[in-house]
Amino acid sequence: MTSSSETEDGASRPLLADQRDERDASSPDGDAPPPAPAPAPARNVGTFTKNLGALEAFAIVISVVIGSGIFTSPGSIDTNVPSPGAALVVWLIGGVLAWTGASTMAELGTAIPGEGGVQPYLQYIFGDVFGFLAAWTWIVAVMPATLAILSIVFVESIYSAMGVTDQAGKIEHKLFSILILVVISVANSISTKASTRLNNFFVVTKFISIAGIVIAGIVVAILQTTDPERDIGGRDWFKKPWFGNREVLNPDGSKTDWNELGEWEILGHYSAALYGALWAYSGWDKAIYVSAELRSPARQLPLAINSAIPTIILCFITANAAYYILLPWNVVSTTDSVAVTAITRILGQGFGIAAAALICLVVAGSLLGNSFVAGRMAVAAANMNWFPRIFASVGYIGLKPRTEDEQIFPSTARSDAPINAILLSTILSALYILLGNFRALLTFNGLGEYSFFFLTVLGAIVLRFREPRLRRPYRPYILVPIIFAVVSGFVVIRGAFFAPVLALVVIIVWIIGLGFYWVRKRLALRQEE
Repeated sequence: MTSSSETEDGASRPLLADQRDERDASSPDGDAPPPAPAPAPARNVGTFTKNLGALEAFAIVISVVIGSGIFTSPGSIDTNVPSPGAALVVWLIGGVLAWTGASTMAELGTAIPGEGGVQPYLQYIFGDVFGFLAAWTWIVAVMPATLAILSIVFVESIYSAMGVTDQAGKIEHKLFSILILVVISVANSISTKASTRLNNFFVVTKFISIAGIVIAGIVVAILQTTDPERDIGGRDWFKKPWFGNREVLNPDGSKTDWNELGEWEILGHYSAALYGALWAYSGWDKAIYVSAELRSPARQLPLAINSAIPTIILCFITANAAYYILLPWNVVSTTDSVAVTAITRILGQGFGIAAAALICLVVAGSLLGNSFVAGRMAVAAANMNWFPRIFASVGYIGLKPRTEDEQIFPSTARSDAPINAILLSTILSALYILLGNFRALLTFNGLGEYSFFFLTVLGAIVLRFREPRLRRPYRPYILVPIIFAVVSGFVVIRGAFFAPVLALVVIIVWIIGLGFYWVRKRLALRQEE
């Protein structure tokens, strides 16, 4: 029998082939099915060339996930746990949960290959309306909010390095954020090859940044253990138990005594810490956005995810352990720029500015990766006729057709980037920057994103029972999607409970989207008459 990777790699199998035929092709007496029939014609053949490999997919996941979270979330997580050891456990749990979600997405990505992230999976499992709503939510809410957040963090890192921390709401700050966003969008509009090469550079800067923090922690630990009386680093790690309850100093100056909290209060704090960790790991799903561009997705997609996520978990845990070595523990809980604070305290203001510059490059890498995949979602939606066809065009602004030579020789086209789609995401992101703020956008993003993560993973579980014979080149244990479904449902409920106004905004976005879907469907029916 031919191996799964040979028959299902996406190079020989059409996108969104009708795999229900394979499920139902069984003998009349219910015995094992005969050999699978030829795949049905694809609903769309895809816009982009299959020119990416596992290394590029690995780099995209690394670039998107390792962003501002590892440098800004440690303080908010530390505030909500009783000890540094507990904080490291939360980082580990958050990473494992992200891995369960990514593994489930890899199962769907290899069984139902297609452009547009979760959109083709929800469309296949639940129908066109759910697929459209996923695409709509990502295009007008999730991805623009993500790009806005990262642009704000980029500028905030620069201001923090200069000692300015109260300018986030100023129009100058917002316009600077929009300028950064535009620069990244232009870089992504050159070509796919240029974007991936630039992305690889940013991946290197991410590893250099984290390696620098970890090495600094190791050096301080060695110096402290060889000379216990030496005053270097935070010293708390050397004198206090890592898993003992402590009195936590909060950013507003108040203190939390964990020995006096009830069980319900403790659960609330831990849930807030986990929420912060999941935000730091956000982006773990982004490899599926380019699964249609992988040469052999059945092999390369699981390989990219199962190598990238453990690497990220290791980076996050070691970096956070270094923070607790470099800084007094009550400083970790009160700063939103823990990396810059640690380097400045150990090496001085000059090195702190250099650290801030390096972190800006890390955030720029996340911006580039997210902008890269944001355009892919709009292209997929336009190919499904859910969005205007102008957003399916690549290489040009507007609907300018390719010349005859470019149709025969695609390599001569000026660009293979979805410029119109990138322009759309840039405009929407700029509006979010002007109208929103960091914390509101963060919650809004999480509500929209995890609502469809929950539906997608729930759909993967449903599909296990509805279509047991569906070809799945990659198939994790059923407990994996169940765990993530529970967690993603918890994230949505918690977010809606603590931010009901933003939850209402997300619902309004869905209602507008349904109206948009209905109008386009009616117009399409009239054109067919």
